Amino acid sequence: MKERCVTYDTASDQETIHLGQELGKVLKEGDVIALVGELGSGKTWFTKGLALGLGISPDTIITSPSFSLINEYEGRHTLFHLDVYRLESLSDFLSAGLEEYFYQDGVVVMEWADRWPEILPEWKLKVGFVIIDNSLRKITLSGNHYRAVEILQDLTRVNRNQIEY
Repeated sequence: MKERCVTYDTASDQETIHLGQELGKVLKEGDVIALVGELGSGKTWFTKGLALGLGISPDTIITSPSFSLINEYEGRHTLFHLDVYRLESLSDFLSAGLEEYFYQDGVVVMEWADRWPEILPEWKLKVGFVIIDNSLRKITLSGNHYRAVEILQDLTRVNRNQIEY
């Protein structure tokens, strides 16, 4: 299947959270969201929005699991939030057993997913973050698996502020 891409511009942390929330509303158990972008580009803000969209309490503090590698949050579906920034190799990832989360009941969001793209399942939805300036971000969602394309179609039905290609 041909890769489909949708790009959004967000001008604040709140807009990034809102986009994540809209995506979270259309996710199902088994979905994998692969986040890619430099430090400070909005990956954790976006994940806070995903959590809200998955029905996780707004009182829950969502933080990047840089040291613990994974945080779990309960909502409509369990959110498994992985951060692999500190891992040095694919063997570190595998020995930690993190790939098992791709096959559990819940939604996986993985920060720094570009470190080892070969470990990601084919049905992943990639979300890339580019810093334009202090507040503006370009966020591109892409995938070519039928599930990723379905997620993008569902998202664009409810959110019209995008550029598709």
